[in-house]
Amino acid sequence: MADKGLVTVESRFGVRETIDRLAEAVLQAGLNIFARIDHAAGAHGVGASLRPTELLIFGNPKGGTPLMQDRQTAGIDLPVKALAWEDDRGKVWLIYSSAEWIADRHDLGAPSHEAVAAIAAGMKKLVAAASGTNPT
Repeated sequence: MADKGLVTVESRFGVRETIDRLAEAVLQAGLNIFARIDHAAGAHGVGASLRPTELLIFGNPKGGTPLMQDRQTAGIDLPVKALAWEDDRGKVWLIYSSAEWIADRHDLGAPSHEAVAAIAAGMKKLVAAASGTNPT
């Protein structure tokens, strides 16, 4: 499902395992993990409750730099991020911004075309590995 540039996939695993699987796939693909943020733990730390919600920020300068060379503003959406969360019915979802949406948002041109296509294909594979779904 895509909505406002967001691609959402149901995961067959819990939030922590989904992000663990994503992190493993990211590293196996030769990408860098820049941060892992447990939003639920942060909420708990201030006395608030939040269902399991984790964010992974990852990428590689080889993939993102061409986009920023085209339009430096693309850097606000890079490195890429994926968020796993549990909804009120106990279902777990993995969501990320589509590479095509990033390209459209920043009005990226022909110099970015190959990198955008590579990021889009890579995200589908990574998300499939993390969520236990087949890429579409």
